[in-house]
Amino acid sequence: MDYDTAKIDELVLALLWLTEHDDGRAWKSHDWDAMDRLHQKGYISDPRGKAKSVVFTEGGAKRAEELFKRHFVR
Repeated sequence: MDYDTAKIDELVLALLWLTEHDDGRAWKSHDWDAMDRLHQKGYISDPRGKAKSVVFTEGGAKRAEELFKRHFVR
């Protein structure tokens, strides 16, 4: 199936905001390819490793909150 990875990344980033905890950490239970792309774009820390969460960058947290509000807030 051919799909738009930019849209996938946008929604994964928004969903990461849903699980934000402990001052900028988010559970990394999403598609690994999307997580790698978000890291490459500078939104999150490197998702590879033993930790069960990633850390938002300052810009990543802001963008994630914006996307969450756009897609999920009534």
